[in-house]
Amino acid sequence: MTYLPFHVVGEDRESRWLITCDHASNAVPPEVNGGSLGLPDEDMARHIAWDPGAAGVSIGLGELLGAPVVMSNFSRLVIDPNRGEDDPTVLMKLYDGTIIPANRHVDEAERDRRLNAYYRPYHGAVARMAARRDDTVYVAIHSFTRQLRGRDPRPWHIGVLYGKDDRFAQPLLRRLRDETDLCVGENEPYGGHLDGDSVDRHAIRPGRVNVLIELRNDLIRTDAQQWAWAERLAPILEEVLDAAQL
Repeated sequence: MTYLPFHVVGEDRESRWLITCDHASNAVPPEVNGGSLGLPDEDMARHIAWDPGAAGVSIGLGELLGAPVVMSNFSRLVIDPNRGEDDPTVLMKLYDGTIIPANRHVDEAERDRRLNAYYRPYHGAVARMAARRDDTVYVAIHSFTRQLRGRDPRPWHIGVLYGKDDRFAQPLLRRLRDETDLCVGENEPYGGHLDGDSVDRHAIRPGRVNVLIELRNDLIRTDAQQWAWAERLAPILEEVLDAAQL
């Protein structure tokens, strides 16, 4: 059976929204070191390998918004789809204090093979779905860990990230700050723009309305939590888009 490097859920859905999940999976394709990066299962379950919970939220949002969802089907440690091809961190050898054994001695030929086999087909699917309408609204879903090694705990429940285009992000931030039980980060826990990342490539450069949403992964561990966040966010996203008249 041919390994599929991405999934598209709801490909025939017709709303303006497009949901993407760059780090949906911690899978290692069988042709990559026999399907293992040399890490124990507990490390492959951590944020270093994927964005826990993000896929479930993405699928829920897609269902509620009538939107297609494009998700990767390979670990970010195989090759990171949320980096530019020339970014040195597109293939990580050390992440949050953990050495990735199968990546330590990867050469350019293997790096290029992974780009061709996984990274580029995923981005091809995103590009195809983003182009299906002239007025696509691009929403990238990620999750973040509450604490990185040696750093203070992160207080945010949700982060709204944006780069050079904040047309949607700023009104979304204002709306989320009305939710009194939420600690909302603006370009937290990460900066909102990285040249060549997925939002830059598929939304900012083509001029599409966009936002990247980060959810703290301890809040979306279960299917029920993921669905609850999707139910909470979907009407807020629609409300903000309607009010902004974008």
